[in-house]
Amino acid sequence: MHIRFDVPADPAYPGRVAAALSSVRLRRFSLIGAALAAAGAAGLLVSWGDRFSSLWLVLLVGGLLSMLYAPWVRWRARRRSDDYAVEGGYDITDDNIMMRSGSESGGIAWDGVAQVREVGDFWIVYVGRMPATVIPRWLMSAGDAETLRAFMAARGLLAAD
Repeated sequence: MHIRFDVPADPAYPGRVAAALSSVRLRRFSLIGAALAAAGAAGLLVSWGDRFSSLWLVLLVGGLLSMLYAPWVRWRARRRSDDYAVEGGYDITDDNIMMRSGSESGGIAWDGVAQVREVGDFWIVYVGRMPATVIPRWLMSAGDAETLRAFMAARGLLAAD
């Protein structure tokens, strides 16, 4: 396998990468926030006017703020990363993933990859428990994307979400 494609100097691209990476890590804030908000709303309805109603109100507001945390982080990441648009590319083989961005380059050996998750238009490549890089599927040809998907599936790297 040898897949090569370029990444154009698109100002929106770094923000999309940041949003994909943060969505994986920040999903738990939305889930915890929804649980807290639901508990707070239920408690407020049951004990309206009771001395514990302020506790339920704090749970409700804390839950809502927790649910808004992930979109706020993604918005800030997109806004800050607009200045980082540079041309780059990927060179993916059976042995490794080589990335270049501007004047820098780096690589990840497939032997070190623990899993790959599909998030939006990206494959997020994990080394251990940490996301190491993303592979933008929409910049690849359909045939290359299917070849890479089959390669990762054969190695047992594709994680089910």
